[in-house]
Order: sequence, then structure tokens, then C-alpha cells
Amino acid sequence: MSYSKPNSALFTLEDERVVVLGAGRSGVAAANLAAARGAEVRLFDSRPDPTPQGLDARVTLIGNATPEMGVEIFSDYLVTSPGVDTYGELVKAFATNTMELLGELELGYRFYGGTCVGITGTNGKTTTTEIIAHLIKKLGFTAEPCGNHGVPLSELVLGEAPEYAVVEISSFQLETISTFRSAVSLWLNLAPDHLDRYPDFEAYRAAKERIFEPLLPTDWKITREEEGYNFPQSHLTFSASSSSANYSYADGLIQMPGAPAVDLASTRLRGLHNVENAMAAFAVINALGLDWTAPPAALLADYQPPAHRCELIRDLDGVGFINDSKSTNLHSLETALSAFEQPLVLIVGGKEKGFDYNIIKGKLANNIKVCLTIGETGLKLAELFSDEVETYFCNSLENAVVKARSFAEEGDYVLFSPGTSSFDMFSSYIERGEAFRKIVHSL
Repeated sequence: MSYSKPNSALFTLEDERVVVLGAGRSGVAAANLAAARGAEVRLFDSRPDPTPQGLDARVTLIGNATPEMGVEIFSDYLVTSPGVDTYGELVKAFATNTMELLGELELGYRFYGGTCVGITGTNGKTTTTEIIAHLIKKLGFTAEPCGNHGVPLSELVLGEAPEYAVVEISSFQLETISTFRSAVSLWLNLAPDHLDRYPDFEAYRAAKERIFEPLLPTDWKITREEEGYNFPQSHLTFSASSSSANYSYADGLIQMPGAPAVDLASTRLRGLHNVENAMAAFAVINALGLDWTAPPAALLADYQPPAHRCELIRDLDGVGFINDSKSTNLHSLETALSAFEQPLVLIVGGKEKGFDYNIIKGKLANNIKVCLTIGETGLKLAELFSDEVETYFCNSLENAVVKARSFAEEGDYVLFSPGTSSFDMFSSYIERGEAFRKIVHSL
């Protein structure tokens, strides 16, 4: 492939004044990287007494940061963390007297000498990022998932940087890129999200689309066909529902250009959304020009998907038990419901967040055999869903799992996808998912 990035040795921070906003992991990574490259670094945080872990002793840490403080601070570079609102008053004030504003991702990129793969979208980013990194390593190269998932890029380049940085990129991170450019840029999907930060959906889309702005025509773009993008060259599409995509799905098999079809049955990936995540990852590998050393499914046989995201916990008597505790909103529940073609016994419900579940009601008749409701929303959902599908309220998650097993038959899946947060019964979606896992393994 023709991808080449600017020589990272040409960018220097020696004796420059660098201000970093936000003392979370990304901010600490940026501050440490700048200090290691010879800059005078001040790290600001709005909390009165921030206690970041692993901060370089050469970095000056300042709490109680305010916009009034910012207009008095001069810097050569102002680096923002993704969690700090790019368009907020704090950033505006600190940007008053700086030569350049950039994000942590952009800073890390300027010091990284390897090949970047960029992944963005509303859902599926983490799983797809991990699959791509897993495949690249299986093919004999060094690669790490990073960015919005796991290790910040600035932290990655402080160590022995891998040949490939597989970067999950949020809309927040894309707000502050300028030279960041991927050899392959992957757009998974887009649905309304983060509307507390953006004025409308189109502003959110515009932030996401910045992943394409720095690309050359020969840089690869991979998009889900339904998203409607049509680049004139170096463009691949994927879809589990459209036969015209470059990577498609038929009769339970992923169809790849010029290669044998791929059956994911031997992997732990389940659901049509994971089919799309896998085919997007395969497209990335092919766009990078890497040679397959074994069939793709064989390379994924030992891949363990991220916990609590449509995770296959166990196959018991031909029934698959799926843990989707990360489903904390209606969009994630909708995604899970549309991901399976097999009959489902659904366990749903949790904390009352005021959602309008009528948008889910119409989807239940598709392949839901029985619906079991739990939590604060349980009684309401049982009443709402009962005229669409056989529905029962259960007073605990354990009772719901036991009842689900009694209804499920060979070839079915028991899908635990709450569609809301966990705080009525558990401290987090992680605790909730681990409880489900423990109950299923006790059956």
C-alpha cells in the first residue's frame, strides 16, 4: 500500500510551553509525553484536588482550573483531553494565548512512526478495534488497540511503539485533530448520541466525519454500505443485509472478495452486529495488504470479545446464553434485538430512566419467544409488552435466568439486554453482567 505518514522526528517540543487540560488518563499521557520530549508542562484540572496516577514528576499539576485563570496563561501548545468540552468556556479561555490547540490523540500521532488504523462509529468500535489488533498480531506483526479504548496513543508511544496502532476514535477526539491520518479509516455506523455535547445530530455527524478530512485519495476508506458514502477510489463497503456490498453475508457465511466464505460458528462472535464487526475487520486487513496465514475464522478462534457486549457466556443443551449488560439505553437494546436471527428469550429491564419503550414494543414480535422483565421498569414493561409477546415479570435476575432456561429450546438464545442502567439492583453494568455470568454458570 502507498500510505506514509510525516516523519515523527520532525516534530519537537524541546523547550516549548505546553498546557494540558484534564487530568484523566488521556491528559496524564499527553503531559507525560510532552515532558519526556523536553517541554515545560503544566497540567490543569477543574477538580480542587486532582490525584492523577502515574504523573511524571516534571509536570506541574494545578487544580481548581477556571476560565479566568486561563486567560492569564501563555502556551505554545494547548492540549485537551477528550472529556473536556472543546467548545466550552475553559478551553476558549486557555486558547486565548496559545499558538496551537490540539487534542491528546493528535499529540500522540505526531510522535508515532508506525501505521495507524482509525475506527469510528456509534456502536461496535471497541469490539472491532480489538478484532483488528488481534488479527494483525496473529499475522506476525506488532499491534495494539488504543485511543478511546484502553491505552491513549500518547501513552503508547512513550514505550516501544508497535508497528500498527489500531485507534478507536470518539467524536470528542476527532474535534481536535489536524494532521492525524490513518492508512485505513473505518466508519462503522452512526446513530444519535452525545446530544448533551452537540446541538443536534448533524453536528455530531460532522465531528465524526472529520476522520475523512486529512485523507489522501489513495488512503483506504471502509464504510457500512447503509451509511451511503461513495468515495471515488480506495473505498470498500460491508453489510450483513445488503448483497451489493464488497463484504456481504448470506446463508450464515461472510462473503469476501476473491476468497472463500467465512463461517464464524467456530468463534465466540455471535449476532449480526458482530458479523459486521468481523467483516469490517477483514476488510481492514485486506486494505492494509496483509497476507492471510490461515483462514480468518481460525485466526479468530481464540479471540474473546469484550465482556458484557453481546458476550456468549455458555452453550447449555444447545441454548446460547448472551450477556449484553452493557446495554444501558434503548439504542443498544435495539441493536441487540436486530443482531440475532434465531429465536430469543429476552431478559430486559432495570432502572427507570424515563425511556419510551414503545419504540421497542414493535420489534418484539420478530423473533422473541418470551420476554422476562426485571428491575424498576419490570412491571411497566411486562404490562406494555404483554400484548406483543408472552411476558412475565421476575423479582430477581436469578429467577429470570432460571425461567428463561425453562422456555428456551435447542437452537434458541437467552439474551440478557437490559436496555437501561443497572443502579436499581447493581452498582454498575459490570457488576450486573458478572451476576448474570455467575447465575448462568450455576445452571
